[in-house]
Amino acid sequence: MQEKSLKEISVQYIKGVGPKRLKELQQLGINSVYDLLYLFPRRYEDRREFKKISLIEEGNQELVMGEIIDVDLRQSRRRGMPILEIKVTDGEGILSAVWFNQPYLEKILKIGKKVILYGKVERFLNIQMNSPEFEIVDEENIDSLNMGRIVPVYPLSGKLTQRILRSIIYEAIDHYAHKLTEFIPYDIRMRNNLPNIVEAIRGIHFPENLEQKERARKRFVFEEFFLLQLGIGMKRIKEKIDKEGISHRISQDLLRLFMERLPFKLTESQIRVIREIEEDMAKPKPMHRLLQGEVGSGKTVIACYALLLTVNNGYQGALMAPTEILAEQHFINLSNFLLPWGINLELLISGISEKRKNKILEDLKKGEIDIIIGTHSLLEENVEFKKLGLVVIDEQHKFGVLQRKRLLDKGLNPDCLIMTATPIPRTLALTLYGDLDISTLYELPPGRGKVTTYWISEEKREEVYNFIKEQIRQGRQAFIVYPIIEESEALEVKSATQMYEELKEKVFKEFRIGLLHGRLSSEEKNRIMEDFKEGEIDILISTLVIEVGIDVPNVTVILVENAERFGLAQLHQLRGRIGRGKYPSYCLLLSSAKTEEARQRLTALVKTQDGFKIAEEDLKIRGPGEFFGERQHGFPEIRIGDILKDIEILEISRKEAFNLLRTDPHLESPKHKILLEILRERFPNLDLISVG
Repeated sequence: MQEKSLKEISVQYIKGVGPKRLKELQQLGINSVYDLLYLFPRRYEDRREFKKISLIEEGNQELVMGEIIDVDLRQSRRRGMPILEIKVTDGEGILSAVWFNQPYLEKILKIGKKVILYGKVERFLNIQMNSPEFEIVDEENIDSLNMGRIVPVYPLSGKLTQRILRSIIYEAIDHYAHKLTEFIPYDIRMRNNLPNIVEAIRGIHFPENLEQKERARKRFVFEEFFLLQLGIGMKRIKEKIDKEGISHRISQDLLRLFMERLPFKLTESQIRVIREIEEDMAKPKPMHRLLQGEVGSGKTVIACYALLLTVNNGYQGALMAPTEILAEQHFINLSNFLLPWGINLELLISGISEKRKNKILEDLKKGEIDIIIGTHSLLEENVEFKKLGLVVIDEQHKFGVLQRKRLLDKGLNPDCLIMTATPIPRTLALTLYGDLDISTLYELPPGRGKVTTYWISEEKREEVYNFIKEQIRQGRQAFIVYPIIEESEALEVKSATQMYEELKEKVFKEFRIGLLHGRLSSEEKNRIMEDFKEGEIDILISTLVIEVGIDVPNVTVILVENAERFGLAQLHQLRGRIGRGKYPSYCLLLSSAKTEEARQRLTALVKTQDGFKIAEEDLKIRGPGEFFGERQHGFPEIRIGDILKDIEILEISRKEAFNLLRTDPHLESPKHKILLEILRERFPNLDLISVG
């Protein structure tokens, strides 16, 4: 295959690349000619029009051409550093250009030579440019890569300069671009007005005009998204068509009886989602469904019904949660819902005795346990099921892709329900979760108290403390959350442990105070949470350990200290810990945010309680890379596309990819052979996206 051969040709065979250059290019991840051709500019500079020196403006990047009328090489008074200064005129003005520690330039920049200069204009005694890019004008060969055109600007490493890298890339295009093989089908390119691959490579690196640059960029953005959507689509086909799953028998009486036995009425959203899950579980193919909903929207009761459904069909269910506190809360809630059905539930966490653990593992293997609830402990090798029918994963973003896969592999293609209270922006639903069916809970159950959010500055701390005291005297409870556990001089933020002592002894000495953080043992955490739920603790001081899953309806205040230290999604999750009862609740963000990004986060949280709007805002503020945190294993890097700005191209590429797969689901047609090879090369880990 031709493209593969470009991946096998070392970049060192290109003119201008010696051993030193090779190392510098390798630091940029460039080993082959193919890598070099796909090193896209990060931006462009329009250097097509020269400006008269008399018209250039201070602070701007300007392009001028003129004759050198003076050259002065001297040494700085303090350090003895060589300074080269030239004066250039175009007949209408004079400009100085200065270079530091580059005395060799005196041999190049000589009086009488015509020179092009590009750089930022500054004013000292006169207007000047410091270390501008320059080019000596050769009257016979005025064709330049660096001046008089739209110029690409690349990422650099080591001693590589833009001039050198442009020259190397130009050589690569000149000698090798024609060997690139087109793999986007002709009809798709024509429909979407996309240039062919060779034209696009020339246009993305050295465009003749802005239109050509935009067409080339559109082609490569489309290419990236198209390949990604093909991979997602093929994974979907593999899961939905090629794999045999469990066909659950659906009984209408089961849902009716389940609803009758609940102490509350399900919302219309909840019933709709249950129907979607029933439809999936009835099919003889594995379910892969993502259930997203606001904090407190009632996802647990839906998971509970899905688990009941699999047990009713003679299978076992597993629910994996990210923390022991959340696992225990699920165990208590599910037990309340399901014990009247005679279902045997067990909890597997690190805190239980060895004897108890062995008994649970034995019963699970024999099939005597219907539903197991646990944390990462469910992933251990000695956890075996007799007949696993459904896996429920709560707060899925807390688990790695391979961990989720390991749990699913403990059964024979079991159904999988993934739950998240972190709403997925539409753009990510099309990419990261593109192969999952998505159910969304938009409405909250009735009878929830209103939550109001305030961003408060440090000066009003006393008022905040008085407000919390007032709430507690009315019989309510409060959370106070800190970003770290122990004192840290580097961060200069109050830690939970230090402030616990201070608040207990001074500010809230008339009230009962508890401290909860991740380093406590399971027994200690459980005891503290139980005391808090029973109302024996008035104020719980905590770290992010309460971010997910704590449900105490009597809590009406959450005070977040140093709120600027938390991400927007984290703050929204923390806010979700209150407003679970009938009382009005208050989220107080104490922060003297100094950065623009922190201010944007806090403003967004005060403005809206809609988790979907917050997720979109979070994505805008942080960008896709940071939004994911550590890039999920198996998710390919998006190099040129921007899932926010290029949403239209993303949607078109998805439509084209899925249309193509309708006619050729496995890309087996000879005309798609190269496309399939490119897909496998570009995204070798795409196989894992199904559980991510």
